[in-house]
Amino acid sequence: MQDEKGNKPDQQINVELSEEVAEGTYANLAMIAHSNSEFVIDFIRLMPGVPKAKVKSRIIVTPEHARRLLSALKDNIEKYEAAFGKIDQANEAPQFPISFGTPGEA
Repeated sequence: MQDEKGNKPDQQINVELSEEVAEGTYANLAMIAHSNSEFVIDFIRLMPGVPKAKVKSRIIVTPEHARRLLSALKDNIEKYEAAFGKIDQANEAPQFPISFGTPGEA
């Protein structure tokens, strides 16, 4: 159904959030790879002094959704900085573990 201007009315989506997912998972590193049809975002927890990091979550999205995610993050960072001040970035490059191998890699 469309309104008199030819626009579709906003659809309401009910989103279910389980208690477990609502708790969230801490990650302090993200690695991104892509193909012609998808972006793969690995959220990783890297602990100081521990030579191995664990992927805590892998999210796979279409290129179009990756573009929307980028836009949404940009918008939210701008709103955050307007409310709380500029987010400072460390001048030093993050230290990465030697290997982000697949399960079973030695």
